[in-house]
Amino acid sequence: MKPRPSARRRAPIDYALFGAAVALLSIGVVMVYSASAIYAEKNLGRPLYFFQRQFIWAIISMLAMGAMSRLDYNRLKEWLMPIFAVTCLTLVAALFFPAVAGAKRWIRLGPIGLQPAEFAKLTSILFLAAYLDKKHSKLGQIVPGLAIPLGVVGVLLILIGLEPDLGTPALIFSVAVLMLFVAGARVSAILGVLALAVPVIAIELWRKPYRRARLLSFLTPFENIRGAGYQLAQSILAVGSGGWLGKGFGASKLKLMYLPTPHTDFIFPVVCEELGLLGAAVILALYTTILIRGIRIARAAPNLFGTLLACGVSFSITLQAFFNIAMSIGLLPTKGIPLPFFSYGGSSLLSTMLGVGVLLNISRQSRAEALK
Repeated sequence: MKPRPSARRRAPIDYALFGAAVALLSIGVVMVYSASAIYAEKNLGRPLYFFQRQFIWAIISMLAMGAMSRLDYNRLKEWLMPIFAVTCLTLVAALFFPAVAGAKRWIRLGPIGLQPAEFAKLTSILFLAAYLDKKHSKLGQIVPGLAIPLGVVGVLLILIGLEPDLGTPALIFSVAVLMLFVAGARVSAILGVLALAVPVIAIELWRKPYRRARLLSFLTPFENIRGAGYQLAQSILAVGSGGWLGKGFGASKLKLMYLPTPHTDFIFPVVCEELGLLGAAVILALYTTILIRGIRIARAAPNLFGTLLACGVSFSITLQAFFNIAMSIGLLPTKGIPLPFFSYGGSSLLSTMLGVGVLLNISRQSRAEALK
């Protein structure tokens, strides 16, 4: 039985989750200004250009999070097919727009650029949560339990891979595997899926020359510091130079044109250089808070759909943060994965805050059930 609307309105939100998300968003917007001001001044003559746009997207994202937190998340199942269809259409449409930095990932609508792959992460989570909820009794069977859900998600992975993009498909696949595990799929079957995925990823890494170069530079970042290893080497040096307390806000040297766009995927080294190990630890603690609160929300969800949805969103945000941070300090090969709440980009910010809104909504309905 669904909670009465009045009960949902009275139920408090998860203030720990809300506070962690808003704190990360606020710090992220400020760091976008710090990381981008010199770049924007040099290339556009407008030092506040990226900060102003990120601030506007932050306001839009906050409003979207608020709206999503009050929407009954169970209704998302009713809109699954239109959402999936629109996601596929926008991913296809992006392939016909001009490439940016060698990749066709954006749809340009005047001054606004949207990256459909960012929203595909939420679409895949929504589909898997709805499907695994409906077919929960068949998870022990290979076709309905693994082949069909992974096959449907695979459509999104292929479309994103054509951009080309390997990082986002790897993230979506990782979250899908974790959701299958939470739903109760057989561990042996999941291990079989992972075994099949390894050669596919290896082939994709080796197939493109620039991916091979990134992989080799990851293994030995300082051997080709003037070539393929330059970006990673500069990033590692910046992280180490921050020390315990950092050089101070605005004092990063990495952003002085040592990296082409320090306000995007490689913003974390700027954060470490300016805020130091202590600042980085606070940020990691905030991401950990989102993961812990997300798991608690999943455990208390009124139904399996809510549990899987909360797990998927929590895993997606925090695993993406892990991938980006690990990439920037040399623990993983360099890939184009933004840091949630921090990297410049409206699509990433909006999709992340929509995910937080879903978590807040599930939490609110769980608490409403307790008030009945």
